[in-house]
Amino acid sequence: MYMSRDIMHCAPGKAKEIVERFRKMSDAMKSKGYPAVRIYTDVCGERYWTVVMEQDVKSLDELAEMARTAMADPGIAGILAGYHQFVLEGRRELYRVESV
Repeated sequence: MYMSRDIMHCAPGKAKEIVERFRKMSDAMKSKGYPAVRIYTDVCGERYWTVVMEQDVKSLDELAEMARTAMADPGIAGILAGYHQFVLEGRRELYRVESV
C-alpha cells in the first residue's frame, strides 16, 4: 500500500477555498468508488495557509490511473477548475506504508 500526500501552500486567506474544493472533490470521488481522502489544515508549522490532502492507494499504478480518470471526469475537473490561482506552491510526497 502507498500513501500519497499533496501539500499546498496557499495564498493568504485562500486555504478555506482549497479545503472546500477538496471536500467536494473527495465526495465526488467517493461516489465513484475511489479511496477516501483526508484533508488537513495547519495549526502551526513552517508556513501559514497550508492544506494537506492524503490518500491511501494499493499501488502507484492505481494512483496514476485514478488521476487520469478523475481529471477526465467533467464533474471532478469542474470542481478543481481554477484552483491553481489560490496556490502559491505545492508538492507531492509518496510513501510506501510499512505498517498500519
